[in-house]
Amino acid sequence: MTPAQAVDAFLGHFAAERAPSAHTLAAYRRDLDKLLAFMEAEGLDSFDRLTPERMRTMIARLHRPPPFGPGKGTPGLEPNSIQRLLSACRTLFRYLSREGRLAHDPVAGVRGPKVRRKLPQVLDVDEAKALVETNLGGTLAPRDTAMMELFYSSGLRLSELCGLHWGDLDLDDGQVRVLGKGNKTRILPVGRHAIAALRALAALGGATPEKPVFKGRGGAPLGQRAVQQRLAKLSSGQSKRVHPHMLRHTFASHMLESSGDLRSVQELLGHADIATTQIYTHLDFQHLAKVYDAAHPRAKRKS
Repeated sequence: MTPAQAVDAFLGHFAAERAPSAHTLAAYRRDLDKLLAFMEAEGLDSFDRLTPERMRTMIARLHRPPPFGPGKGTPGLEPNSIQRLLSACRTLFRYLSREGRLAHDPVAGVRGPKVRRKLPQVLDVDEAKALVETNLGGTLAPRDTAMMELFYSSGLRLSELCGLHWGDLDLDDGQVRVLGKGNKTRILPVGRHAIAALRALAALGGATPEKPVFKGRGGAPLGQRAVQQRLAKLSSGQSKRVHPHMLRHTFASHMLESSGDLRSVQELLGHADIATTQIYTHLDFQHLAKVYDAAHPRAKRKS
């Protein structure tokens, strides 16, 4: 089996076992294609010939392309992209080892460049309120309002919002059932403003259990790109560039700021690892630090 065939077999197994999103699967394919390209350039016809030293060489070339030869003039990969590539390689090599096709670990002891983690940008309470209450008028206004209110009310991912059907909502009990990453289902509360907006949308007709909540052309589920474009239009008056994931960040930050309950926020967001959720504690501290700097007499700097 050639390295390319082994990667194809791995991706088929990965898709069947973990049920990743199409975006995740495409990212794995792109990253492993970089590994295959490196092996071809080095004349390596088997994963057995990969060593930690060669993996470090690949990382160095991708991070800082050489000034001459292949790759000249191309920008290097960012540290987070290198780390993602290494993660894809580790998963591939574990699969090959389980299948008896690889006797050693080519990434043993290999580390990528350090990633400087950026804090996500969020809207403050007033900015979030202004956004969800934005009304551009026209026939799309009820859909826009319901969409924005639900985003901010329940912290949905973009894919989760686009995949909603009316049967997933229980407006009497104020709940929504979403299918998240890895085909994991979670039940989330829906706020009263979002409930009112969804009831108004349902009153327009076609709110049967099997129908999508947010419809595009021809009654099909609204696509992710269409939601992004609509949000850009709705947020044109904001000073920040608003995207769907910013509303999820905003939901998480405001929930944590009000409750201080990290575990509950983790459950609401559907994070498998609480370390992913902990970034919002840094956001909360950032807010407190600003208040402290502005208010404490011994913190104020002399002008």
